[in-house]
Amino acid sequence: MIFFYLFTLAGISLLLYMYIEAHRNRVIYDSIRISKLPKSFENYKIFFISDVHKRIVSEKIIKKSGEADLVVIGGDLVEKGVSMKKVEDNIKRLSTMGPVFFVWGNNDYDVDTKQLSSTIENEGATILDNTTFSIKRNDEIIDLVGVNDTSLGFASLEDALKESRSSCRILISHNPDISKRISSEDNIQLVLTGHTHGGQIRIGPLGIAKRGGWYDELTHTLLVSNGYGATHLPLRLGAPSQTHLITLVR
Repeated sequence: MIFFYLFTLAGISLLLYMYIEAHRNRVIYDSIRISKLPKSFENYKIFFISDVHKRIVSEKIIKKSGEADLVVIGGDLVEKGVSMKKVEDNIKRLSTMGPVFFVWGNNDYDVDTKQLSSTIENEGATILDNTTFSIKRNDEIIDLVGVNDTSLGFASLEDALKESRSSCRILISHNPDISKRISSEDNIQLVLTGHTHGGQIRIGPLGIAKRGGWYDELTHTLLVSNGYGATHLPLRLGAPSQTHLITLVR
């Protein structure tokens, strides 16, 4: 009988730990070297958050990160059942850090997309739907290239790059599979993605999806974020929730 109680206690303790891992307010601080970064953008700061799902962005995240030059939501801001009021509140909080940009994730299509678009734009955020937004500093430019989610067939890297003006380009897309479509001619140096949740529940090297972290690809550096929220079960193991404050350096 004592073994039953110990086993039950261990199970409850594990579930509690997994719940805490799924609700952490963690900011990962990284400096990323970009060879083509214009001088005016030295130490430019990007706050990146993906896969918010049902969570409310905590004030702890805002305080830990401080001001950023821009904020990027890398898709899955919502899922089925998330209210537009929660979207409003989350964007308002993120907007206190800097101007907000959004790309579509697969779960963002679980709600009324017209209503979601209106809510996002009414809060002053910019939607990058296979488009480029050029950022200017002292007559120098970097391009923020936003590509729609690849898993639903809505992605068009070609369309997004039509508006690009700079040889320094940062690509934002929800699904890291976009990385496979990039060639050297695209002049993309940095790619920020989420979607996989880092596997969400991992046992050592074993997981159902791509591990979160930084990857050195042939033509660019790729970030796969574990994401901030969770889907299906609000539990994580070996892939804690996270956000990122990325400093660009030459």
